[in-house]
Amino acid sequence: MSSADTMPLPCAEERSLAVGCGPAARRKTRAMNIAWGSNVVTVGGDAPVVVQSMTNTDTADAIATAIQVQGLAQAGSELVRITVNSPEAAREVAAIRDQLDRMNCDVPLIGDFHFNGHKLLTEFPDCAQALSKYRINPGNVGRGAKRDHQFGAMIEIACKYDKPVRIGVNWGSLDQELLARLMDENAKRAEPWDAQAVMREALVTSAIESAQLAEKWGQPGNRITLSAKVSSVQDLITVYRALSARCDYPLHLGLTEAGMGSKGIVASTAAIAVLLQEGIGDTIRVSLTPEPNGDRRQEVIVAQEILQSMGLRAFAPMVVACPGCGRTTSTFFQELAAKIQGYLREQMVDWRKTYPGVENITVAVMGCVVNGPGESKHADIGISLPGTGEQPVAPVFIDGQRNVTLKGERIAEEFQDIVARYVHQRFGGAA
Repeated sequence: MSSADTMPLPCAEERSLAVGCGPAARRKTRAMNIAWGSNVVTVGGDAPVVVQSMTNTDTADAIATAIQVQGLAQAGSELVRITVNSPEAAREVAAIRDQLDRMNCDVPLIGDFHFNGHKLLTEFPDCAQALSKYRINPGNVGRGAKRDHQFGAMIEIACKYDKPVRIGVNWGSLDQELLARLMDENAKRAEPWDAQAVMREALVTSAIESAQLAEKWGQPGNRITLSAKVSSVQDLITVYRALSARCDYPLHLGLTEAGMGSKGIVASTAAIAVLLQEGIGDTIRVSLTPEPNGDRRQEVIVAQEILQSMGLRAFAPMVVACPGCGRTTSTFFQELAAKIQGYLREQMVDWRKTYPGVENITVAVMGCVVNGPGESKHADIGISLPGTGEQPVAPVFIDGQRNVTLKGERIAEEFQDIVARYVHQRFGGAA
């Protein structure tokens, strides 16, 4: 009997490791194109998960809004949403679009409408045409008999100008008539659901019924995206699993009112990552509350890092850096890692066009001899800095091979130059 015949079968854990793991296959959805000029962004179908963001400027200030939109687009936001909440805001949308075009920024703009969207789109046709997509909240388009009329008016305009729509339900502004109906139905159940379950069902039902109504009134099914925003991680996961099971519209993921700083980042990542791992989600936004005078682009960077960390997309070179310990009492490697990461992101504005594929490389900035050389060899390019008490030299590894050893006061600048030369030499002929 051969050794193969006597070899024990691997345990379940070993079998799992042997076959590998990763996100589930994306759910099959309709594909939607959102365009401005020659720039066409596809959401759904087989397209990659799209990153989007939202401005927090006063839309009536056209210059400030255009500048922020451009910054978000340069950071990598593929769609940017702007608030359209007043005649003053609606009046400036076309001017914002014109200003962006003059700045060679062709990112599609999404108009965010609540309460009075039917009036604004009707009264300001230049606004309706300048936007690439409309966001409609079915919970606040109107009440009673006015609801269908006002919702229908927005769908009619979307059809007139061939604009896609996002039907975005939010638990803070649910359709109260629908909620009352579902509560009545729940009361008749032999085993009624709890209030939270009824609320989740109301979100799902509102989104799907509104989409079906839009189709009935002429909006093509492949021009509709759905979202159902809540601020609880577990509620969001439950709601989107239900949406995914009950419709084939593309889904926009995002935890609303996620919060500020690490809380907002962690909560958004926890919710979005679980759904993406299950193959649910076609476009995402990370809704962070910025610090006072903070950088709005942070929400774009976090969204990109979620997708890149999960292996779903690549946006910028990945910087691998050790967390530090008693062997690295100097902050030098931390400062270098931050500097390199910032440098790479800044360069990506131009590198994205000049060096296709550069976003897939890995750069290691390590702090001592324990894992430094090994991690640096695993990366495309890496540096192993000296830890406390170690010889003050820093070997640089390129494509797994030791290339040069840096010394002195200009290690950071010299390593940055080496990274730039590596990128040019490897990707300079790829354009």
